[in-house]
Formats: sequence, C-alpha cells, structure tokens
Amino acid sequence: MTSAYTPTNEQEAIIEHDGHAFVRACPGAGKTRTMVERARHMLSATTDRRGVAFLSFTNAAVEELEGRLRTFGVLPSPLFPSFIGTFDRFLWQFFITPFGVDGCSHPPRLVPDKSEWEIKPFDTAQALKLKHFDRSTGAFVPAKAVDTGFYSKTGPGAWETVARNTIARARDRGHLDFEDVRDCVAGRLADSAFALRLGAALNGRFREIVVDEAQDCNPADLEIIDWLRKAGIRVKVVCDPNQAIYAFRGGLTDELIKFEATFGGNDRLPMSGNFRSSPAICAAISQLRPPATRGVRDQAVGRFRTETTPIHILSYGGTGVPASIGACFQTLAGSMDIPPAQAPVLAATWSSAGNAVGRAMPDAGNDKTLLLAEAVMGFHFAFAAGNRREALTRLHRVVLQIRGVIANAGHYTSHVTANGADDGKWRPEIIAVGQALRVGPGESADAWLKRARDLIGTTLVGSSTIGQRLRSNGKLDSVLVEVSPTALPAKAIHAVKGLEFPAVCVVLTARTAGGILDVLSGASTDPDAVEEARKIYVAASRAERLLAIAAPKSRAAALKAHLDVDGHAAEILAI
Repeated sequence: MTSAYTPTNEQEAIIEHDGHAFVRACPGAGKTRTMVERARHMLSATTDRRGVAFLSFTNAAVEELEGRLRTFGVLPSPLFPSFIGTFDRFLWQFFITPFGVDGCSHPPRLVPDKSEWEIKPFDTAQALKLKHFDRSTGAFVPAKAVDTGFYSKTGPGAWETVARNTIARARDRGHLDFEDVRDCVAGRLADSAFALRLGAALNGRFREIVVDEAQDCNPADLEIIDWLRKAGIRVKVVCDPNQAIYAFRGGLTDELIKFEATFGGNDRLPMSGNFRSSPAICAAISQLRPPATRGVRDQAVGRFRTETTPIHILSYGGTGVPASIGACFQTLAGSMDIPPAQAPVLAATWSSAGNAVGRAMPDAGNDKTLLLAEAVMGFHFAFAAGNRREALTRLHRVVLQIRGVIANAGHYTSHVTANGADDGKWRPEIIAVGQALRVGPGESADAWLKRARDLIGTTLVGSSTIGQRLRSNGKLDSVLVEVSPTALPAKAIHAVKGLEFPAVCVVLTARTAGGILDVLSGASTDPDAVEEARKIYVAASRAERLLAIAAPKSRAAALKAHLDVDGHAAEILAI
C-alpha cells in the first residue's frame, strides 16, 4: 500500500481477499488502482513465487493497467511468470500456441480480422464477408447479413461454396481468429485428461487470475473462466454488468449475472464509491440502470463530490436529431469553463452524434474517398477524445486500400503480420498523413481531395490512377470539418467505453427514447430496448461535472420524473 493511497472499506476488502471473487464495480469506482494494490499485496508475499495474470478485453484497457502498474512501481521485471494482456491473447498463448491445431499442417497464425474476409463467387458478384456464414458448415446465415441487402435469384449456394473452401483453406494453413480459438479451446477442455494436465500447468504458474471488464465476456469465455476456477486457480472477476453493450464479443448481461450466483456470498464484493462523477450524475446513472440490476445507489466520493450542477435535459422537437443540441450543450459547457474538446456529444450511432453537432455522416460504403475522409476526421478527433490506437489503425488500413496494397479491409491483419509491420513501425508515416490531411481554414472539399491525391498517389500498386481510386463525391463536404478548439467531438458510445470527460451530452433519439424509458421504469424487458438503455447508461457514466441528456420533447417530462431522486432535480431546457 502506498502512503498516497487510502482505500475505501470496499476497496480494502478486495485488496486483501485471498479467495475467488466476483466484484461488481460501479462506474468510476477506482478499480484499476484497486487492482494495482491487489497486485502489490500479492507480489509482496515472496513465499509464493508464482505469477499473477491480469486479463481484460481491449488493448486500451490492458495498456492502462500496465501503465498504472509501472507508475506505481508494481510491474514485475522481468514480467515472467506474471502475464498482462487481453483475454484473447491469454487463450492464444496458453491454449493454442504450445499445442498447435488438430488437422492443421502449419503452425497456427492469428488473423483477428478473418471474419471480414471477402466472400464472392465471381468478380461482379455482391461481396459478402466470412462473418455472414456459419464457421463450422459454411452455410449462409441471413440474420447476420441483414445490413447487406443480399439477394440472389439462385440463392446463396455459390457464395456458400466459396465460404466453405475459404474456411477449409484457412484451417489447413493455420489461419485462426478468436472465434476459431474458442472452438479449439472448447474441444481441448472437453478432453478431461488434457484439461487436467493443462490446469495443473497453469496452476503452477499463476497464483491468481484477474479478469477485468468481465461484462465483455461471452458465454464461451465464462465457461473458460469457470474451468480455471475449478482447476484450482484463484480467479477474480471484475465487472459492471450494465455496461455490456453492442453485444461486444457476444457479451451478455444475463449470463454474467447467472455466473455471479455461482460465487459464494462472501466472495461477491461490491465497489459502490464513484470517484469520477458529481452527486447529481451519480444519482442519475444509478437511475439509468434497469430496476432488476439497479442495486445500491452510487455515492460520489471523488474530487467532484461537492459539485452542485444539475442534470440538464435538452428537449428538442421533431423526429430528427437537430444540430441545436450541440450548440446548447456547448453553451452549458462554456459556462463552466470546460473546453469543447473535453465535452463530447455521444449517441448510439455515429450518424446521430454527428447530426447533434451539425455534422451529418453519410454512409461511406466502399467509397475510398469517403473512407479516407472519415478516417482522417476520426484521427483528429481521437486525439481530442481518446481512441488513438484505433484511429491510427483505421487510417492505416484505408491508406493501404487506396494504394492497392490490400484488396479490402479484411486483408489488413494478414498483410501487417506477413510483412512484419505489427511492431508499429508504420505509425510515424500514418501520423504524418493524418496531420497533413487536416482540413485547412475555409478549405473546400475539392481542394482537400486534390491534396489527398497528391499525398497518397505517389506509391500506388496496380494500374488504376489515383483519380480513379479517390473519386469526387458530393457527400465529401458533409464528412470534412475544420478541426478547431471550438469543435465538439461527436462519438458513438462504444468509442468512449473506459474514458471520462468533464462534460458529456447523451442523445436519445425519437425512435428509441420511449423503449428506454419503459425499461428504466420496469414496464419492459424487451432485449433491444434493454440494450439501448445500457448504451445510455454507459455514455452518461463517462461524465465528471456536467451531464446533459437530449430527449424528444414528448419524453422530456417522463425522463425528468425518473431522474429526480435524492433531492437532485433535473432541469429541462427547451431548444
């Protein structure tokens, strides 16, 4: 324990708990620091030389934890026998790499974007992706391809043949993604003799495995975690079940809650102190959980515990999302001296968020000009509001597509791995591209496009010209925006998971607001509406001092009535 750190009673209980644990943490609960101190507590016990594994589900979360461990002097050097990485990487390193893959004639190679591989039986056929097909049979799954508008008079048979051949060829070559990994792991754990040996080996290396952000587990992950527990390895699961959104990696809240019930009462530990948000925001985000999982109301215990700013409901008319939302929110943030770059507008979709700040986002489809413009805009706004790694990767992928180095987005990881570019040496060049394509003051779309062609068109693969690859597009104007200190970031909610901001505006659309309120009142358990409600909860819980919720005028009063708790009265502003 460091002298600068005084844990709460709940944090202390987790730090010193030496058994299995299921930790339910509210937003802003300080769980990263608590895990750091748990690591310090364990690693100080030199009688046990085994390591500790810290697992999460995104590279950003892993990097944050690793950085904090290093900052507080807890990161072991050398790291072995401990392990820090994503859950997927843990499975790859300990369940796949040492043993290979049955029926495969090559060493296994990880291809994370395998599901994005293009499937089409002939050049002029509509392109589908491997994710639209059942991985074991190659059968087309219409429910997975609803957004493609796929139709063929003769049916999907020709595409299924290509999919089956692609799946078989990839397996023979050892090209696996994490869906394949889980299938392999499930098969291995079904072999009791193998599972017993592997469990003993892992138990010999790790004294404890901590799984953070476990709301992003899917059912297969939970089965693996349960197996680790039964193998005798101490397991701690840390999560907020209400933050399982967009079925990220197949994450499902109901399964997680059932899994919680398999832990003993003394092993279910809460973290209800919120170090991030003000009292009004804590009360609001507690109310934004469905009644069945609302639990103990979050308490503001951090530096903004005396902040008195109320929740603002921005009431708008009409069925569309108006740009007046962003203008009103920017005024509110400005009155509190919060710069626009730290006051994002968040919505369930990128298009709704863009509309709220007056930046309509057209569907880029496969248009390379729009894809490049979106990637450049994402690059600049990412450096104002997180997601830097993802933005750089996206821009790199688009540049490679334009140059003709890769045929489509699904080939990106294979190219990077095959060319030894997975060490990040490409980043300086792509950062330079992003910076060079910043929209200048008053610059027209045509002028920007000419600069983009001149910059990228010098290193092309293939015979087509840069003009044929980056074509003029009438929608380009609506994508490009001058990045300035007065521009509000507009983000889809999934892009800000794990981040925090002084001010946040959350947009409820006319299409979803009614269903969300029904879920919050307990009148509905419709799965789609529950999912939409969770998104709003995740977005609102990013706010530190100022939270505004934009809602249709017809729903504003009901939303206020729901949020008015513990003496915290929300204010409605008509816009």
